[in-house]
Amino acid sequence: MTVSFQLYSARNFQPWADVLKLVAGLGYKNVEGFGGVYEDPKAFRALMDQNGLAMPSGHFSMDMLENDFSTAVAIASELGVETIICPFLMPDARPTDRAGWVAFAHRLAAVGEKCKDAGFRFAWHNHDFEFKTLADGQVPQEIILENAPNIGWEMDVAWVVRGGADPFAWIERFGPRIWVVHVKDIAPEGDCQDEDGWADVGEGVMKWDELLAGLKSHGQTQLFVMEHDKPSDVQRFARRSLLNFQQL
Repeated sequence: MTVSFQLYSARNFQPWADVLKLVAGLGYKNVEGFGGVYEDPKAFRALMDQNGLAMPSGHFSMDMLENDFSTAVAIASELGVETIICPFLMPDARPTDRAGWVAFAHRLAAVGEKCKDAGFRFAWHNHDFEFKTLADGQVPQEIILENAPNIGWEMDVAWVVRGGADPFAWIERFGPRIWVVHVKDIAPEGDCQDEDGWADVGEGVMKWDELLAGLKSHGQTQLFVMEHDKPSDVQRFARRSLLNFQQL
């Protein structure tokens, strides 16, 4: 089991040199990249090396993966990324029916083949919109996984819950596809309003002990990434989340 820290959680707590020193000092050995740290990959890799950090996974936009793949490969190679992950679709780019999502899944499958040929694994990362039921009763996440059978899934479990779905049912059904998990928590109703209702891992309502047991039973997840979309104190979030996760 490998623990990582999603650097998006610290985007508002610059500079990156201080962020990497902080997370390494707390005991993290790995970080997950996103677009905000790719401006100078060589310099960022030097900062990682100084702090004894690796980057086994990283988020890359669909636009870059489809239209500037060589740049994505160069960045991933410099930073040591093994699993390339597409994390999001802007609202105006999201399909509205099954046919549209099938077509999008085929686009993901094509990116997955390019990644495979270049020596990387490729996965899709969910939010909540993939679990909104379409007119025919299916949900986009199901369509994606069924029509892009060779890509993995970085399951953001808290977003599954916010999407109104049962994460345990999805883990049971697609466990072997869940290569990476975003470990985050949801605050009790009415709490942490300044943090968009998110909580530090282990301090909210998510049943992480049962979720981890389900992932272990049904899947092959090896990488667990601590994340908070809007922490008011990144040191508090990083420290408490790692401690609580280790105790699980």
